[in-house]
Amino acid sequence: MGRGGASKDAESGAERKCLATGEVQPKYKMIRFVIGPEGQAFADVMGKLPGRGMWVSADRAALETVVKKGLFSRSAKQPVKTSDDLVEEVERQLARRVVDLISMQRKAGKAIAGYEKVKSWLQTEEALVLIQAVDGSGRGKSKLSTPHYGHYIGCLTADELGLAFGRQTVIHGALASGGLTLRVVEEAHRLNGVRKNEAGSGQPKG
Repeated sequence: MGRGGASKDAESGAERKCLATGEVQPKYKMIRFVIGPEGQAFADVMGKLPGRGMWVSADRAALETVVKKGLFSRSAKQPVKTSDDLVEEVERQLARRVVDLISMQRKAGKAIAGYEKVKSWLQTEEALVLIQAVDGSGRGKSKLSTPHYGHYIGCLTADELGLAFGRQTVIHGALASGGLTLRVVEEAHRLNGVRKNEAGSGQPKG
C-alpha cells in the first residue's frame, strides 16, 4: 500500500521533487537513491531497494550538483558518502536497463535490427520506435525517419545495441508497439538525460 492507503499501482504515476532543482516531476523521469548501511548513497534505477528514497532528475547536471553540494546529506540529515563515479554508475545502470529491455522485446518478437528489416517495418507501419546508434554514420541514419506519432531512441552505442540484439554491433533497430516498448522509451529518455552530450546527441523524440 502507498501513502494514504493508496495501492502501489495508483502511486506508480506519482511525482517527486528533485533534490538539485526543486522541480516536481513524474518518478519515471527521475533517479531514486537510497542510503546503504554504511552511509553511502546508491542509485536505485529499478526503484526496488528498501529504504527512504531520495530523488534526482534524470539529468547529468542535476546529478553532478547533488554530489558537488552534498545534497544527499542535507536531505537525509546525516552524513552521506558518494562515490567519485556516482554519475557514471547511474549512466551504466541506465544503459544496461535499456539494453536488457530491448533484448526482452527482441525475444518476444517485438524488436528487429538491420537496415533493410527496419526500413520494411517503417514502411508497413509496424514500427513504433526507431532506434539508431549514436556513433553510427549520420548519412546512413538520415535515410530512415521516425515513425509518425512514434518515438526515436538515439542514445545507445553500436556496441550496446549489439548486446541487445545478440550481435557484435547494430546501427539500426526498431520496436513494435506493445509489451515493454513504452518502458524502453521511458528508460531511454532517462539515459539520454544522464549521458554526456557526445553520447546523448540523439535526443529521443516522441
